[in-house]
Amino acid sequence: MSSPAITTIRGVCPHDCPDTCAMKVTVEDGRATAVRGDPDHPPTQGVLCTKVSRYTERTYHRDRLRQPMRRVGPKGEGRFEPISWDAALALAGERLGEIARRAPEAILPYSYAGTMGLLQTESIAARFFNLIGASRLDRTICASAGAAALKHTYGGNVGMQVDFIEESQLILIWGSNPVASSLHFWTRAQEAKRRGARLIAIDPYRSLTAEKCHEHIALRPGTDGALALGMIHLLIAQDMIDEDYVARHTLGFAALAERARQWPPARVAAVCGIPERQLRDLAHAYGTVKPASIRLNYGMQRAYGGGNAVRAVACLPSLVGAWRHRAGGMLLSTSGYAPVDTFALQRPDLHPGWPDRQSRIINMNAIGDALTHPGGRVDGQDFGPAVEAVIVYNSNPVAVAPDSRKVVAGFAREDLFTIVLEHFQTDTADYADLLLPATTQLEHFDVHKAYGHTYVMVNQPSIAPLGEARPNTEIFRGIARAMGLDHPLLQESDAMLGSQALRWSDPLMGGADWARLQRESWIRLALPDAPFAEGGFHTPSGKCEFASSTLAAEGRDPLPDYLPPRESAEADPALAARYPLAMISPPARNFLNSTFVNVDSLRKTEPEPHLDMHPDDAAARGIANGDPVRVFNDRGSLRARARVGDRARGGLVVGLSIWWRKLAPDGRNANELTSQALTDLGGSASFYDCLVEVEAWPAGRSASPAVKPHAPSIVGSEGTRRHI
Repeated sequence: MSSPAITTIRGVCPHDCPDTCAMKVTVEDGRATAVRGDPDHPPTQGVLCTKVSRYTERTYHRDRLRQPMRRVGPKGEGRFEPISWDAALALAGERLGEIARRAPEAILPYSYAGTMGLLQTESIAARFFNLIGASRLDRTICASAGAAALKHTYGGNVGMQVDFIEESQLILIWGSNPVASSLHFWTRAQEAKRRGARLIAIDPYRSLTAEKCHEHIALRPGTDGALALGMIHLLIAQDMIDEDYVARHTLGFAALAERARQWPPARVAAVCGIPERQLRDLAHAYGTVKPASIRLNYGMQRAYGGGNAVRAVACLPSLVGAWRHRAGGMLLSTSGYAPVDTFALQRPDLHPGWPDRQSRIINMNAIGDALTHPGGRVDGQDFGPAVEAVIVYNSNPVAVAPDSRKVVAGFAREDLFTIVLEHFQTDTADYADLLLPATTQLEHFDVHKAYGHTYVMVNQPSIAPLGEARPNTEIFRGIARAMGLDHPLLQESDAMLGSQALRWSDPLMGGADWARLQRESWIRLALPDAPFAEGGFHTPSGKCEFASSTLAAEGRDPLPDYLPPRESAEADPALAARYPLAMISPPARNFLNSTFVNVDSLRKTEPEPHLDMHPDDAAARGIANGDPVRVFNDRGSLRARARVGDRARGGLVVGLSIWWRKLAPDGRNANELTSQALTDLGGSASFYDCLVEVEAWPAGRSASPAVKPHAPSIVGSEGTRRHI
């Protein structure tokens, strides 16, 4: 017997994580047998997270979709029959073509970060939707409030480089749980800790990260802006600012100082629910220890005032001159450094009305309303045509979008033509008319940027597509051909798209070209170690804008402020009286939003939804550790298992997420309770702006309702800018 042919292919983790790891895939006789971190890639250092290290288990999962399927039962029942690609594309072309000729804005894409690759997200797909004049999707479900805050403060998604975190002497980990969500940052923070750095976690929840820091500041959810303004107050009052840096590299200091005067320590302590001494110690440490860094994440932006909160925190490094040091400053996202040629990839000029008229925009957080409103004029507002067709790719909105009952009702419409590109039969796939098998990262080509480091990377396919799976790019090419769309820009190859993905002439590319990126697999952007040591921010003024010129031009408050959560005793006392507990729902450690939820080895660590409760809150409701509980508000309810302990502060419950609805005991997840309301900046989701009540699971109700099977059920053998 001959020895197996063994090769190693370099790839990139495609998932929504700042680390964007380089992978080495071992392939034996055409089958991937191991996925490991690439030791030669400096940010990855040879290590992958638990989730991605089991990528072969996900790729070869027994429930993997391997052929196109057509619905044969009622929507939501998940019954399909196999069909050929020719038949699937003909059906897609016929149904979409008829709608596109009559009312193109009645067609809606729905996608997000199931893959972060530049080609398999919005290249051919975007060109296709632009060419037919479909509605545009405002992709704001995760990071847009923070992105808007950075834009108005620093000019874009820019920050310090993760490479130097281990040299920091003080690290504030604010609204972030990097043990679960940014392993390689955490590795460097741990090294800094060994070298004597102090780590402080600021988070309502005592996460896995918070319990490993020197100090945990458990503020009330949604009050981060007040805490940051209180720090600014003390830094100025106690003369701990870098006056030279402020004078030369910032704009609006006097106005910011006046705003901060309104936030003395006693007021901040009362709003945030923390001891005043804790605030004073935090401000003193940040104002005196150098170099100091802040690792900010998106948890804190998921309340109404999240954008302003990020703006307030973002002011801190410039006040103390932390940017002077390569181990100082702030890291929320570095994605703005990468010179991605979005225009070349997406070609908005293909739109029939370009440039004067583009299609309406539908905010993805309002998908429930968008699919259930009847179109035309609603409450005196013209929403345009009702949505008649949705194409879902790289997302699972029935599980991840807020206000699930409305989302389910929308996708359950029998008159809504729905195409889903997927790896598995997810909650959303159950509502598809056409279910099309997509390739995983091991099976297709892609180009990546990162938002936690400063490399651009290329992913080479390691194995042939399983079954009849096709890359997203190829699926959209096929749909276009079936609709009779023969524009050459819709038929460009993935290799050609890759060569267009980056602006090679940009100085940050350091003279590199497409051939070098393919040859070397990654290129580090040509950034100084401390990019803002001498200012030079990306704002219109070139300075850190405490008072934002862009917000002022829009007639909005140019300064950061504290805006209380909509669902809070401050903003709505009557609602808080009925639902006195705040709920946040961060991802469980071994899930990534709704990805990996069906991987058996990972589900064993998260067998059912649970709810962390403070002992006082549990005792007041007669709830003991391990009891089944009902969590509810006006939007809905769900069942979970109570975990009573000190992880959640008083008045807070934490429901780690996001289970597929069909894999939860009662067929629901945390988004049954969340709201479609948007944040102050960026139009982002306000998942953590959510009040609930909890009770013991009602007597007489089954504690284990029937769960729908998660395997595919197969039958047979085969104008102007308008917003919703």
